[in-house]
Amino acid sequence: MQPLAIGIDLGCSNIKGVLVDGDGNILNQLREETIEQDHQHWKKTVASMIKILQRDSSGKVNIGLSAPGLANEKNTAISFMPGRLPGLENFNWSVFTGERIYVLNDAHAALMAEATFGAAKGMQHAILLTLGTGVGGGVLIHGQLYQGLSQMAGHLGHVTVDADNSNMDNTNMPGSIEEAIGNLTIQKRSMGKFSTTFELVENFKRGDSFATWLWLSSIRKLAISIASAINILSPEAVIIGGGISLAGDDLMKPLQDFLDLYEWRPGGKKTTVKLAQFSDLAGAIGAAGFARSKSM
Repeated sequence: MQPLAIGIDLGCSNIKGVLVDGDGNILNQLREETIEQDHQHWKKTVASMIKILQRDSSGKVNIGLSAPGLANEKNTAISFMPGRLPGLENFNWSVFTGERIYVLNDAHAALMAEATFGAAKGMQHAILLTLGTGVGGGVLIHGQLYQGLSQMAGHLGHVTVDADNSNMDNTNMPGSIEEAIGNLTIQKRSMGKFSTTFELVENFKRGDSFATWLWLSSIRKLAISIASAINILSPEAVIIGGGISLAGDDLMKPLQDFLDLYEWRPGGKKTTVKLAQFSDLAGAIGAAGFARSKSM
């Protein structure tokens, strides 16, 4: 019998915890408000969640934690996350709790959820993009999460699609795909007309000309960035997750139309592009999956 695993997703608004079995079935889940500026509160909340979920398990249980930022080389802490969750950087969760806890970036965790239990299960090579406030990502190579030097790999949202754009994202990249489609920039891109991507998509559905141009322009740039990633990594599949993916066919159909123009398909090879299976609990489920993979 495969051991159970605990996954904790530490976000700036909420902390989510799950206990999952070897097939990814959720046996218990917890959720608490983070209170971002009170690091004592969210650290104690994480520890309390782990104890509660451990009580629901029997025998060995693997534990993972996802959070924003870059994990350190040993995956014991987030080593770099300026400006958010003060007290997170270099905080060793294993020392704090007395349990071995594997720590990873939240977008990397989303990939691990799909690779271990979801849309990329059984695949050797895959990439994931999370489309939300920003654009995150992860890379799976030979069935393993590829983290790279300084655990920076997979930041597909910080690839330029417009080098002449004077707007730089938080990695100093001009004209990145995060700038082009992330919810963070929607007010600026829409000249104040829309405050969320949800509003943009609703107006696109109604046939609004400006919304149609802006939405399809963003998706075209996304397609170009995905086609570029396919050229570099040649994955079996590209998985699309995050809040913007809830647009469903209004995202995926034009995305596929643009990929039909831009994707290189030698011998007729076409890369599968599909929606992620997990959404709100992806970080927690992926953290559990990552911990499970490290202990196998």
